[in-house]
Amino acid sequence: MSNIKPIAMTLGEPGGIGPELALKAWLSRKDHVLPPFFILSPKTIMDQTIESLGLRVKTKVINEVSQTGKFFEDALPVFEIPGTAQDIKHGTASSKTASIVIDSINHAVNLTRSGTASAVVTNPIQKSALYQAGFKHPGHTEFLAELSGPGTIPVMMLANSQLRVVPMTIHIALSEVPKQLTSEMIKQLVRITSKSLQRDFGLEKPRLAIAGLNPHAGEDGSMGDEEIRIIRPAIKALQNEGFDVVGPLPADTMFHAEARANYDVALCSYHDQALIPVKTLDFHGGVNVTLGLPFIRTSPDHGTALDIAGKGIARPDSLIAAIKMAAEMAHKRVAGNAASQGA
Repeated sequence: MSNIKPIAMTLGEPGGIGPELALKAWLSRKDHVLPPFFILSPKTIMDQTIESLGLRVKTKVINEVSQTGKFFEDALPVFEIPGTAQDIKHGTASSKTASIVIDSINHAVNLTRSGTASAVVTNPIQKSALYQAGFKHPGHTEFLAELSGPGTIPVMMLANSQLRVVPMTIHIALSEVPKQLTSEMIKQLVRITSKSLQRDFGLEKPRLAIAGLNPHAGEDGSMGDEEIRIIRPAIKALQNEGFDVVGPLPADTMFHAEARANYDVALCSYHDQALIPVKTLDFHGGVNVTLGLPFIRTSPDHGTALDIAGKGIARPDSLIAAIKMAAEMAHKRVAGNAASQGA
């Protein structure tokens, strides 16, 4: 992975577990062979976390991203942004630190889009605290999409070493899913997902499986007709476009090991249909990947965990997996760009 630039890590909610996870990830850099990364944060926040948790970590302020590799072995590089640790209390999210959280994201995106960093790894944010400070976006992903420019359509993918899933509808009531699921949505999601799997995961012809909405995928209309009206026409159209896509498949039989061997990603009709299998297979090692952005973004598949913040018991597994996946994606993208230029 030596051909990629350092990875930019955001601070996330400073009252949550983000700073602790970043420090623990750095401590495990050798065990997990992690690529160089730096965190965008006021140095005082990281040093306060080190002191309160008794961690044996050194930090080093860097002025240029290119300095990351020079210091990474001996200290966690901190690309310093304005702010102090004065208003931070572990286990509590505060609107007073919202500007730090937003600045961290903005800088990470700018550095990555400019080519100075290879990818963005985001620590979890506390949206309620940001809303109190005037944050207008529904969530983290929508903010990143706006920073990416007009026409950006972000797609959430959850992944671990055994499974990739894309929920086609996300944070809505189950009763709303049939209303929002459309053939055009499915086609759009498949196109974006397939392109990303080619560019960032090195899959020449990705295999996509689409789950049905109803039990037994509707059983020919006897348990709902969404498969007949919505999903099958989308699949047929996508097949005509040349995509390797199958379905609708009964969700209760498509996630065992033998079934998973037949596809590279599963597109699911609703949130829990996608997240239950991926979290059951590897609860601590899941990664949230945002497809469709002009830069690579991964994130741990969990929230700010305010209830355990400051106790020193947060597990960095998911953040470590997010760092490694971001590096692998960046490596694939660099290799793909080199191949296309040499063609």
